[in-house]
Amino acid sequence: MSKAKPQFKNVPPPEGGKPASPYARFIPREELGSFASWSPGTLAGDGKPAPPPGVRKAAPAEPEKPAAPDLGQQLHAARQGGYQDGYRDGLAALEQFKQSFAAQITAQIGQITLAYGDGLDALQQDMARALAVSATQLARQIVRTELAARPETVALVAQEALDTLLMSARQISVRVNPDDHPLVAQGAAEVLAARGARLLPDATVARGGCLVESDIGVVDATIAARWRRAVSSIGCEQAWTGDDDVPDEDAA
Repeated sequence: MSKAKPQFKNVPPPEGGKPASPYARFIPREELGSFASWSPGTLAGDGKPAPPPGVRKAAPAEPEKPAAPDLGQQLHAARQGGYQDGYRDGLAALEQFKQSFAAQITAQIGQITLAYGDGLDALQQDMARALAVSATQLARQIVRTELAARPETVALVAQEALDTLLMSARQISVRVNPDDHPLVAQGAAEVLAARGARLLPDATVARGGCLVESDIGVVDATIAARWRRAVSSIGCEQAWTGDDDVPDEDAA
């Protein structure tokens, strides 16, 4: 069975007092339930109601303290950072060394190549000079042998010299060595007569050659002149020497 709700009545005012308003009455504590007494601090403006009597205000929470740093992790991170920096600096130093070393080696190789080229050029010049000297010595021996074996070839030399002279030339004389005079007179008689040339013996002309003179010029067909023209074409300046005891003049 439900318990009947108690009925409360207003207490009449004391004698001589003002009658109570019909809208005001005394409220017993049992009807109030939970309440809190008012205090001036409630109007401070913080917007929070004051705690009820008997209830202790909770202490504010203390701020969390930062965790202590891990020295092991810091040491590991420092080692890793140092390794990365050292590795990067090492690569940069290695690249710079390679470039410097390559430039140095290139310069040295260039100097060696230049020196080698200069030495090779000098060697080639020496070889060419030696070959020219050998060739001229061999040619001299051949000419000497030819002059001794075929002295009549001097007649061909005189004919070629006369053919070189212009047809307008006059007062032509052909000078030859006295030993070659009869050979030229016999071998080149027709050419001498055709050009109206005189054949004259001259001891200053070496055997095997001749000297043709005219009113317009001279044709030097002596052995020395022909030899000089022949050896100069191979870069040699050795003079002709008819005697084997006379030393050769090397090229400059």
